[in-house]
Amino acid sequence: MPTSLVTHTLARLAERFELQLLGDGEQVIDCVGTLADGSPTAIAFLANRSYKSQLIDTRAGAVILAEADAADCPVNALVAADPYLAYARIATLFDPRPVPQAGVHPSAQVHESARLADTVAVGPCAVIGANASVAAGCIIGPGCVVSEDAVLDEACRLVANVTLGHGVVLGKRVIVHPGAVIGADGFGIARGPDGWEKVPQLGSVRIGDDCEIGANSCIDRGAIGDTVLEEDVRIDNLVQIGHNCHIGAHTAMAAFAGVSGSTRVGRNCLFAGRSGAHGHITIADGVTVAAATMVQKDIMEPGTVWASGIPARPIREWHRALGHLRKLGRQHKRNG
Repeated sequence: MPTSLVTHTLARLAERFELQLLGDGEQVIDCVGTLADGSPTAIAFLANRSYKSQLIDTRAGAVILAEADAADCPVNALVAADPYLAYARIATLFDPRPVPQAGVHPSAQVHESARLADTVAVGPCAVIGANASVAAGCIIGPGCVVSEDAVLDEACRLVANVTLGHGVVLGKRVIVHPGAVIGADGFGIARGPDGWEKVPQLGSVRIGDDCEIGANSCIDRGAIGDTVLEEDVRIDNLVQIGHNCHIGAHTAMAAFAGVSGSTRVGRNCLFAGRSGAHGHITIADGVTVAAATMVQKDIMEPGTVWASGIPARPIREWHRALGHLRKLGRQHKRNG
């Protein structure tokens, strides 16, 4: 990772984040790095035990780790109860990406009725529609579209090529990554005598404070009421949230997860990659859905873990297992 424009001593980092310092407090840190590739002025971390073998040969200037690993660390260390969380907080200090300056780029199109705070930054070719409201500290990146009546609370960031549909509301400090679409029509169609007829999608989308939406993810507007994400929901890239879903606070969804319309997901849930849920069901708080698992009915037991995906196997082994399953089906019929 490139170095940032700021430096911190280990003593200052330990004091700021309430970590135990082992080693030279005057060691200067100017970037983050890995155990294998970190430089003498980089800080690395050890949170996954599978990387423990890299600790002994690390060239990093310091390592964030748990107390149990401190004795094996050959360099300076910051001891944390949760090394990954401590790393996340420290790494924020060394982000070298520039922050856009306030102002509207000459190529942007801002409707005369839109309301923008003085400290808003609007990038090239962005479009802000009629009666849209953008609060202080927001960043509207290049190519973004903020449609009519959309509302962005303080310090939101639309990175680039983000589309917010009509009436979409973002809370404070929401981050939306490139290509995401929030507030497009949900999949509403009714079968008529001559084919499909469109069901108007008359609701919108409301997103709470501190949410983050990954690149190329889609959150559909509600058919009647709104699609809702409560505060601190984290959505990875390429995730689909259907119309009128309600996603509880602090829930996280990994890439390719999908939730069908009118599903209610509780607080503090975790959806692994390629997992999903059928529409019109309820999932309790604290539920974990494993990778490639499809939830097909209500889950009312909080804190439970659900799985149904079958891990990859060598093709011949899979064919044998499939043959056994077919035999079980025939046997069940005979015994039924």
